[in-house]
Amino acid sequence: MIQITLPDGSKREFPGPVTVAEVAASIGTGLAKAALAGKIDGKVVDTSHTITADSPLSIITAKDADGLEVIRHSTAHLLAYAVKELFPDAQVTIGPVIEHGFYYDFSYKRPFTPEDLAAIEKRMGELAAKDEPVVRRVLPRDEAVAYFKGLGEHYKAEIIASIPSNEDVSLYREGNFEDLCRGPHVPSTGKLKFFKLMKVAGAYWRGDHRNEMLQRVYGTAWTTKDELQQYLTMLEEAEKRDHRKLGRELDLFHIDEHSPGTVFWHPKGWTLWQEVEQYMRRVYRENGYQEVKGPQIIDKSLWEKTGHWDKYRENMFTTESEKRDYALKPMNCPGHILIFKQGIKSYRDLPLRFGEFGQCHRNEPTGGLHGIMRVRAFTQDDGHIFCTEDQIQSEVVAFTTLLQKVYKDFGFSDIIYKLSTRPEKRIGSEESWDRAENALAEGLRASGCEFEYLPGEGAFYGPKIEYTLKDALGRPWQCGTIQVDPNMPERLDAEFVGEDGSRHRPIMLHRAIVGSLERFIGILIEQHAGALPTWLAPVHVSVLNITDSQADYCRDLAKLLENQGLRVQLDLRNEKITYKIREHSLQKLPYILVVGDKEKAAGAVAVRARGNKDLGVMSLEAFSELIASDIASKA
Repeated sequence: MIQITLPDGSKREFPGPVTVAEVAASIGTGLAKAALAGKIDGKVVDTSHTITADSPLSIITAKDADGLEVIRHSTAHLLAYAVKELFPDAQVTIGPVIEHGFYYDFSYKRPFTPEDLAAIEKRMGELAAKDEPVVRRVLPRDEAVAYFKGLGEHYKAEIIASIPSNEDVSLYREGNFEDLCRGPHVPSTGKLKFFKLMKVAGAYWRGDHRNEMLQRVYGTAWTTKDELQQYLTMLEEAEKRDHRKLGRELDLFHIDEHSPGTVFWHPKGWTLWQEVEQYMRRVYRENGYQEVKGPQIIDKSLWEKTGHWDKYRENMFTTESEKRDYALKPMNCPGHILIFKQGIKSYRDLPLRFGEFGQCHRNEPTGGLHGIMRVRAFTQDDGHIFCTEDQIQSEVVAFTTLLQKVYKDFGFSDIIYKLSTRPEKRIGSEESWDRAENALAEGLRASGCEFEYLPGEGAFYGPKIEYTLKDALGRPWQCGTIQVDPNMPERLDAEFVGEDGSRHRPIMLHRAIVGSLERFIGILIEQHAGALPTWLAPVHVSVLNITDSQADYCRDLAKLLENQGLRVQLDLRNEKITYKIREHSLQKLPYILVVGDKEKAAGAVAVRARGNKDLGVMSLEAFSELIASDIASKA
C-alpha cells in the first residue's frame, strides 16, 4: 500500500505504484485535466512519473509558478519541433527557460527571416492543436549518442557525449520530434496555447566566440491569453521608453564604435548626470560620509592580495609601464582600505564612512553591452563603512532608511528586499556567519521591511542585502546593496586600536544606493519615459517669442530666470510659434513660456506645462513660485 500526502494534509492510499496523473484523477476530473506536473519533496516531475513509496505530492497546474515554468520549457521544445518540421536540415542545440519565456538555438545554412519566424509560430500553433502526447524514455548515454548521430543531430550528440558514460539520459517525444531533456514536460502539446515568437539573435555554440554562430529564437509563453497580451503591451510601452531611443531623440548621449561600452555625454545628458551626482553628493555629506577619490590604475600586486587577479582577471583592463603590471580598477574597495590604513585608527573613529564617485572599468563582452545600462566604463556611488561587528545592525538601519528616501526622491516607491545567506563555499566560522546574517536580518526588521531569504546566494566572504526597485512598468532593477566583508580588511591588513588597547580587524560594509550612475540614469529615463521630473530635467523652461518685437523682452526674461538658478533655453528663431511649441514639446520640457505683444506689455508670460497643458497667462513672480515649488517637491 502506498500513501500519498496532499498539501492540505489529507492522505490517499493506493494498492501499488501510482502515477501523478492517476493521483490527480482520483481527486477529480477537473484536476486531472488541469494537471501539468507533480511536485514530490520539492522536485517537479512529469504527470507520468510513477510513485513507488509513501510521498508528499502537490499537483501542479497553470495557476502555479512551477506550472508556468513547465509550460515555457515545453513550448521551447514545441518551437524546436516546428523548426524541424519546416526546416528539416536545421540542427537543434539547447533551449532553456528564461525570464518571461524561452529560447532555442539552431544551426542552419541561412539566417531565419521575419517571414520564417511567422511560419514557425503558425506551425507551433498547428502542432499544439493536435494535442499530441509528450512521452519520456530513458537510454544509456552511448546509445543516446549513437541515436542522435544517426539523426544527423551532431550538436545533441556532442552534448550527450559530455555526460559521464555510466549515466542514463532522458528523451521526450511529441509526434515526430524527439529531444534530449531532463524534463519535466506537459503531458501533451494541447496544454500549450498562449505563446509568441519575439525575435532572432546570434549566439555562439557553448558561448565560445571561437565556435559557430548559431541562431537563437526567442519566445514568450503564458498561462492565459490576457497575461500574454499584457506582456506584449508592456513590451510595446518598454520600446517607447527605451533609453537608447530617447537618448538620441532628447540629445542626451550616444555610444560610439570608436569606444565601445563607454558613453559620450552631450550637454543635456551631462546636466542630468550632474544633477544625479550632486544630489548623491549632498546625501553623502548629510549622512556622515567623507568623500574620497582613488586612482584609476593600481599595481597588479594589490589585486593579487585581494584575490581579484585570480578570480576576475579576464574582466580587467590591464596595462604595463617600466616592467610593472597595472590594472584599471574594476571596483573601488581596495583603494578605500588603503586610505583607511593611512594613520592609526581608533575604535572611537568607527563607524568610518567613505564615499566615492569612482569610475570603474570592466571588460564586458561586446554581446552583453546594452546602451548605458551595461557598459565597460561606469561610475558608482560607491561607499564603504568600516565598523565593528556590533555596529552592523545600526548601520543597516541607517542605510536602509537613507536608500528609501533616495529612491522616493527619484520617483520609486516599490522596493523588494532580499537577504542572501552563506554559500556552500565560504570562509569564516559558522558563528561569524550567524552573527552577520542575524545583524542584516534584524536591521531590515527594525526598518520595517518585509524580505525574503536567498539561501546560498551570499558572497564567499559574507552575506548581503539586495535592494531591488520596480519601475513604472513593474520591471525589477537591482541597484542597491549592503554587503558584510571581514575578508578584504584581513587580506590587506587593515586594523584599528580597540578599547582594550589591542589591534582589531574592522568589518567592511560595501554599500551602494544607485549603483552605476550610467545604469541608474538609463533606468530614470525609462521610468519617466524621458519626461524627467522638473528638478532633474536638463532644461527647466524654454522661452519662445512670437515675433521679433518680443526678442529683447525674452532675453531679459531668460536672464532673470537663469539668475534664479533655472536652466533656460531661449528660442528666438523666425519660425511659426506653433512649430516652435511643437518642437520644444517633443523635447519633453517641463515648461514652455510663450511671449507675444500682450504678454510683453503686461510683463507676463503665457505658460504651457508638459503634456500640452495650457496654464494661461501669469506674472513672472507667479511662474517663479510655481516652478520653484515644483523643483523643491521633486514631484
